Amino acid sequence: MSIHQLLTQAQTQNQMIIPPGWGQGRATYGGLVAGLLCSRLIATLGADGQNRVLRSATVSFIGAVAVGEIEFKTEIFRSGKSVTQAEARLIQNGEVLAVLLASFGSARDSEINVLPTHSAPACKQPDEIRALPYIAGMMPEFFQQTDIRWTHGAQPFSGAAHPDFGGWMRWRDQFSEMTVSHLFALIDAWPPSVLPMFKMVAPASSLCWTLEFLDIPSDKTSESWWLYQVKTDSAKAGYTHSEAHIWDEQGNLVAISRQTATIFA
Repeated sequence: MSIHQLLTQAQTQNQMIIPPGWGQGRATYGGLVAGLLCSRLIATLGADGQNRVLRSATVSFIGAVAVGEIEFKTEIFRSGKSVTQAEARLIQNGEVLAVLLASFGSARDSEINVLPTHSAPACKQPDEIRALPYIAGMMPEFFQQTDIRWTHGAQPFSGAAHPDFGGWMRWRDQFSEMTVSHLFALIDAWPPSVLPMFKMVAPASSLCWTLEFLDIPSDKTSESWWLYQVKTDSAKAGYTHSEAHIWDEQGNLVAISRQTATIFA
């Protein structure tokens, strides 16, 4: 099943099946897990989910989600005049394996207006770069669903002296509206920031991931490109901490991603 089909299904059902083809090592792709939780939670919020923008969300990946049946449980903690705080849990075989804590907020009048200071890096356009090919056995299964164009930085497992990289991204699936859930699921397609420093293939996985959304343009589709750039803040004792910025094709900063990952190299 495609990303759009799965996210659409999560909007209407508290139970669904994770299909084959979305693997990431021994688990299901974390971006899909996050996107499904986001899609289910927005649907649960009803009018609030439509009228209030997702401002910030944190996902804790507690255990490996396998192919098969999953269940969602959602809870709205508080819905005030402008802000809603809510949670979604993914449950499989009676265990909570992922939790999404999200804050939604409607726009308010304010005299304070500070423009983003992070500008999109200068790089080649997507049509000037060859898409990364999927190599079975070397790349996670879900990578077949994405269109990734690497623009700068070394690639994973190349033994580079420095971490960090960036490039363009979009889904291969075709759909008419790029929702926040689609973007949420897409951003996690990039590997942990230190993987270029790995000298050989070794596992790494997200422990906790926070996304802050500054602006999600409403006119984007599956054809739209998004530019990603990650910077490593720290890597020691088997854990990495990184921050990434995401821009649209017009150079507007739309999201900030922070991730703590575990590495085994």
